[in-house]
Amino acid sequence: MGLHVIAITGASGARYGVRLIEALTSAGHDVRLIVSNAGAINLDLECDITAEQLAERYGCVLEGNQNLAAKSASGSANIDSVVICPASGTTTAKIAAGISDNLATRSAIVALKEKRTLILVPREAPYATVHLENMTRISQWGGVIIPASPGFYNHPQSIDDLIDFIVARILDQLGIDNDLTVRWTGEEV
Repeated sequence: MGLHVIAITGASGARYGVRLIEALTSAGHDVRLIVSNAGAINLDLECDITAEQLAERYGCVLEGNQNLAAKSASGSANIDSVVICPASGTTTAKIAAGISDNLATRSAIVALKEKRTLILVPREAPYATVHLENMTRISQWGGVIIPASPGFYNHPQSIDDLIDFIVARILDQLGIDNDLTVRWTGEEV
């Protein structure tokens, strides 16, 4: 299957990243996990789990965010995608400015230069103009922006349903079949 780098950064929404990792590993994909310091705080607050526990639970390789020599930073590594989920405004800004001062931002910039799939899942709201400009810049370079804005046409019954809606959109962008949510058929109306 594929090899995907998943970075959990400082925006609220760590549950999206955890569910994405679960879906990818359940489908037989390999995951290299990066967690920023602020991402670790949100993993604890929102999911009651550490980065080490998360990596162990799903069989991921945990790479230190300060390790710029890690496999995820390599242009020659055979990596299919980099997904930053959630993507903080700071991480997004660094990528848009070409700043690769940690493994999450370096992996994203390498994905852009190597024409790999790069997906950012911003969760902050409202967006300041600078956030919108940074997301536009990344989108113009080929990155995909999937705001953590779930749909409601499928009548979600739980928070997990809302999370699955976004994770399904991410998996769709990665070309990974999934049945995490009800798909629109056009016959609903």
